[in-house]
Order: sequence, then structure tokens, then C-alpha cells
Amino acid sequence: MTGTTLDDYTDRYARRVQGMTASEIRALFAVASRPEVVSLAGGAPYIAALPLDAVGEMLGKLGAEHGTTTLQYGIGQGTLELRERICEVMALSGIDAACGASPEDVVVTVGGQQALDLVARLFLDPGDVVLAEGPTYVGALGVFQAAQAQVVHVPMDSDGLIPEALEVAIADVARSGRRAKFLYTIPTYQNPAGVTLSEERRERVLEICERAGLLVVEDDPYGQLGFEGEAPRPLRARRRDGVFYLSTFSKTFAPGLRVGWILAPHAVRDKLVIASEAQILCPSAYAQAAVSTYLGTMPWREQLKVYREVYRERRDALLASMTDLMPAGTTWTTPAGGLFVWATLPDGLDAKAMMPRAITARVAYVPGTGFYADGSGAGNMRLNFSFPPPERIREGVRRLASVMEQDIAMRRMFGPVGDQGPRRGRAGADTPGPDLA
Repeated sequence: MTGTTLDDYTDRYARRVQGMTASEIRALFAVASRPEVVSLAGGAPYIAALPLDAVGEMLGKLGAEHGTTTLQYGIGQGTLELRERICEVMALSGIDAACGASPEDVVVTVGGQQALDLVARLFLDPGDVVLAEGPTYVGALGVFQAAQAQVVHVPMDSDGLIPEALEVAIADVARSGRRAKFLYTIPTYQNPAGVTLSEERRERVLEICERAGLLVVEDDPYGQLGFEGEAPRPLRARRRDGVFYLSTFSKTFAPGLRVGWILAPHAVRDKLVIASEAQILCPSAYAQAAVSTYLGTMPWREQLKVYREVYRERRDALLASMTDLMPAGTTWTTPAGGLFVWATLPDGLDAKAMMPRAITARVAYVPGTGFYADGSGAGNMRLNFSFPPPERIREGVRRLASVMEQDIAMRRMFGPVGDQGPRRGRAGADTPGPDLA
């Protein structure tokens, strides 16, 4: 067969492949990882804060002393030891035996991403609707896109998802004759916006979903990384029926091990295991043993405190630098935890169009368009503060502010150029404002 395009297999792909696009974050990694670039783009935890000598010794022993089991196949649900440890971790947030959390209903996954994919495989048919905060996690958008589902965004403000907007979205989907299968939400230290669903709204959101017969998929990678007191209890700590709780050790231990989990309603557990076995046969026994041993032998609760202090310092460095250096008209959120700040640009600036100039100036961020299914968010950017040290954060903001000032000057001189598309996320200086979506 003689090819006439860059891809000779175009006419052979499954229909689900047609809508697949590369993640804007992944596309940035090649340039953002260069040492001369200050990357405010990724979401990498600061692994150097771990006691790496002790962790390295632990990992060596797992292979040398327990290799006959840790290097062998395992079971599809994950080891009982790790599932018991996971329940201990969840109990810190209030998800305990009293609200029905049991090792029997935990399914170990290859990071939080596989957990999302398993839920999508079980519940989404082509054309189904997923309700999700706007903006939302870019990796979730990829999963829903691969499932040929349609994402309908629900606006947020400084208190998180707006319950009234959720009710409107549910009604609009029903009137259109489509079926909304679940609400996907990151209620605590949301990625990318950094906001947290308020205590009062958590109950309202659950009540709305319960009345509508809508499942809730709660993604909670950051809940133990709060800087200002305890986070509100997770949704799963309030309801056991109809709520799927997803989390990962990628942000609190080591993303390279790729270990996450789902706490599912009991009736769904077996189907999740079957779907996981079809994908990966079983999660890595070595990675599971590494996490289990870390949780069982090392002061991981103290390590969480270390992470919180490191990230608080870096968040403060980012916010102070933005206050000092960003051009007038720029606004941003003030997260109480997690890894991200969501910024709104001055009128007329386009974060995606500005990216090549930012890379030339040796600074990277993620344009807001990556966090909306419809490509909105041109006037926004996500900034990460977990990885660079404070002095690099300030230098990155200085470079970014300079690029923005140049764009503002060019706009004043030549006027607007091209169509920037829909702008969303008008934020107050300290809050996302009434329509962060």
C-alpha cells in the first residue's frame, strides 16, 4: 500500500481513535525538562524531600530478600496487605470502617489514571455524558474522550463546584435526550484550579446527585497535602452508595511506582477487578510491596508534614512573586493545598498563542485550553509550584511576566490579532470569581 499521508493506517483505526488528541501537558515535557527552562508546567512532586537513602535500601531488600514474591505475578485486585494499608491511609481523611470502607472493596490500580479508565470502561457508552468541573484534570478528559463520551462542564467559584449550576447541567442534559452517567469531581485542592469544595456544598452536591440518580466519581490525589488546617471530609466519607473514591500514592510517596486505588461500592468491585485483569493482568507485585513496606516501616505521616511545609513555602513564593511581578489585570486563585495555581490573564492575552514566546524566554506553563473539553480557557494558565525551589519560581514568574508585558505592548501597538476563542475563568485576585468555568 502506498501512503499519501503521514499515517498509512488512518483507514484502519477504530472509530474511538478519531477523537484522540495529545495532552497539552505531555507535549510540553520535552522542552520543559530542559535545565535552562523554569518549568511551572508539570505536576511533579518534590521527590528529593523523601529520605532517599532509606527508601533505596528498602527497595533493594525487596528484590534481594523477597524477590521470589515481589518479582512474581500477583492477583488482579491487589495484595491484601496493601489494601489494608490503603484503608489506614483513607481513615486519616475520615473514610473508615464506620462508613463502610473495607479492604474487600479496594481495587489496586496502576496509578490514579488506570482507576479513571476502569470506571469509564464500566459505565460509559459512546455518546454518554460526563459532568465535570470546568476546568478539570486533563488526564480525565483524555479518558472520557477515549470512551467516546461527551464532557459537560459545570462552573466553579472560590468555594468549588456551584450546586445550582450542577442542577442546571443535569436538567439540560436530560432535556437534550442524552444520559449523564456520573459526576467527575476533584473536590479538594482541585487540579487545575486549586479551589476546594466547601463543607456546605459537599452535602448539597451529594443530595443533588442522589436525587438525579447520578453516580459520583471522587478523585482525591491531593487531599492530604493541605497547608491551612484539615481539609473537609471527602464525599465518600459522607455517602457509601453511588460514590467511587479514587486516589494515588503518586503525590504522597512516589509517582514512579504507579500505585493507586479505587474504593468502590461492593457490587461493582468484581467487575472492576475483571476489567483490570483484562488490561494489565495484575498490578506490579514489586510496586505494591514497596508501598506496603513504606507505609509499614517508615514514618510516612511525618513525611506528609514535610511535603506540606515544602509546598506551602513554594506556594507562598509563587503567590508573592505574582503579586510583585505580574502585569495589572492578572488574577489568580489562592490554594489552601495541592500543587497548582490557576491564573487569568489580562484581557486580550491568549495563553496558548503566547506559549512559543514563553518557551523562547525559558519558562513553561500549561495553557488553560488543555483543561476544557471544548478548548475554552485561552485566557487562563495553570502554574505548578511543587517542583522548582522558591528562587527558581520567582525567576520563572519574572520571565513569564516579561513575556506578558511584551504581548500587552504589542496588542496596544497593533490591536488584537486573530480570534482567541472563548475566554473563561475570570478570577478575583484571591478567588476564581463566580464563573471560573
